[in-house]
Amino acid sequence: MTPLRTVQVLGGGSAGSSAHVRSLAAGLVARGVRVTVCAPAELDRLHDYGDAGAHHVPVPRRSDPAALAALRAACAGADVVHAHGLHAAVRTALALGGLRIPLVVTWHTRAHTEGARGRLLRLAERRAVRAAAVVLGVSSELVDRARSRGARDARLAPVALPAPLPASDAADAPDASDNKARAELGAVERPLLMAVGSLVPGQGYDTLLDAAAVWRRLDPMPLLTIAGEGRERARLQRRIEAEELPVQLLGRRDDLPALLAAADIAVLAGRWEARSVLAQEALRLGVPLVATAVGAVPELVGGAAELVPYGDVAALSDAVIRLLADPERRRALAAAGRAQASTWPTEDQTIAQILSVYDELCQTRRPR
Repeated sequence: MTPLRTVQVLGGGSAGSSAHVRSLAAGLVARGVRVTVCAPAELDRLHDYGDAGAHHVPVPRRSDPAALAALRAACAGADVVHAHGLHAAVRTALALGGLRIPLVVTWHTRAHTEGARGRLLRLAERRAVRAAAVVLGVSSELVDRARSRGARDARLAPVALPAPLPASDAADAPDASDNKARAELGAVERPLLMAVGSLVPGQGYDTLLDAAAVWRRLDPMPLLTIAGEGRERARLQRRIEAEELPVQLLGRRDDLPALLAAADIAVLAGRWEARSVLAQEALRLGVPLVATAVGAVPELVGGAAELVPYGDVAALSDAVIRLLADPERRRALAAAGRAQASTWPTEDQTIAQILSVYDELCQTRRPR
């Protein structure tokens, strides 16, 4: 039979969704599927979709006629088009107007806005899910939200992080690598805390900085490192300097697993999370996690993390202080985290589930 042809569409692309598309593309190509990835050029530079066997078509993160025409041309002749994220889904629905190609939408996360922007967001959500033949939500909450917005078919489809390299493939032994990372950050003889995420409102960074002011009284004083970029960076840096907080903004890093493995505690302070990349990496690496009990985080981590309310500085700072003072609890969380991570779907299971949806929509057999 003619190989199945899919087009994967990314808009801005969060770290999780972009890595998922890279993993999905490689897995589908290995199963005989022809894959095109429509994504901004900068995402291809980060994830190298061509190296996964996919054909990359650079499509900017815009909704002007030229960008939509380029997206439509790339999708013409596809058996299934799969959009990742709300922005990509709305643009793809517009681009596919009149073409009889089934659209699959994976809903990776959700935004929080109020007033007029909130109403526009709800309109966009309705447009995206009603245009889709199938909506795949990465958490139960997102599946329920898609159904409430009018999705014809919404299903739970948790996505897997790419598997880590085996230890034998690492350039350094784990202990040596950890020590090197800690030395680089200046945390050889002090606790190292790590947060990861875009520097944008809603990620809880002001709460983290408030907590860092509390941790400053500890001896030794913990160092909080935050990896990520965003429009809030300049403001956060000014606050760190003005208050002399023990916090480093690391910017965008391509060695996050190594940095995280070196940390004593990972901290997730956001207002809403689905399958947080930081939470997954921390549990998989056995790094104790303190996280806000929001969105799908409790569903994701089970009992393998310390959960606190969003925006509660006292709860967050106290949870970290207790863990720093209790090595036995940290060891227990590390073991529980690895056990919880073993229950999550593998890349192969994720790809098989998505391919079954494609086959269902196309009424074709999986290519051999």
